[in-house]
Amino acid sequence: MASGFFALLDDIAALMDDVVVMSKISTKKTAGILGDDLAVNAEKATGFVSSRELPVLWAITKGSARNKVIILPVAFLLSAFAPWAITLALILGAIYLAYEGAEKIYEYIVPHETVTEQHLDLKASLSKKELLELEKTKIKSAIFTDFILSVEIVIIALGTVLAKPILFQILVVSIVCVIATVGVYGIVALIVRMDDLGYRLVKFSKREKSISKTIGNLLIRALPIIIKSLAVIGTIALILVAGGIFSHNVEYIHHLLEEIELPTIVEEFIVGLLVGILALFFVKIFKKIFKKKNAHH
Repeated sequence: MASGFFALLDDIAALMDDVVVMSKISTKKTAGILGDDLAVNAEKATGFVSSRELPVLWAITKGSARNKVIILPVAFLLSAFAPWAITLALILGAIYLAYEGAEKIYEYIVPHETVTEQHLDLKASLSKKELLELEKTKIKSAIFTDFILSVEIVIIALGTVLAKPILFQILVVSIVCVIATVGVYGIVALIVRMDDLGYRLVKFSKREKSISKTIGNLLIRALPIIIKSLAVIGTIALILVAGGIFSHNVEYIHHLLEEIELPTIVEEFIVGLLVGILALFFVKIFKKIFKKKNAHH
């Protein structure tokens, strides 16, 4: 009886060891999405009054957790009864990620109208009640964006353990989701409070030249640079993740890449970028046709 109990414990320990290893692999696979998630949420959580930044971020974090609670059961049901749907969702998600990455590059290269100043002027003229309504709208937008990214995180994580038993899948993907939520929003919380910490250090510094004042000014100046850097890193990561999904899940592309002697990261970036450009082209064409139809009506 005792030997059976210890054998069971040994099996559980072995399972958990495998789960930890696969969780690390799955987290690496979803790193591109997590980078974009981090960049998007850092951007969405800034621009509020200092006292409202953390409550807003907490509201988005709770929304993100709810998103994953909704997505996970659906993903596991598909994995159990229609595993082909996971692969299909993975491919469709990769097209979306490639499109998003290509769109960000297009917006950076092609000049477009910015409305940042208009938004700032508008916010200055709003009442407290209207500002709260604007805050709620921004939170809803952030939660919706998180939902799309969460679907991708779950699908990519699930794709790495699709051949494993359902219990193994549940444990690994759940761990990845916890890391995604706690890790991403924890880092975002630190980022959005950087400037506030910087202002405090500058304010409490009594001397004109001091270490605390230098650090404070550095933190204040670093915040916009970090957010912009995250946006660039997130864009590159999106294209790489999309390219990786296509190269591993589409046989034709996989065999084609085997004949090309290039580093894997370069191959995946080229594939992701080409898919993104095609997706962007078709979306632009569709939008033009749709606008013409509306203009005729």
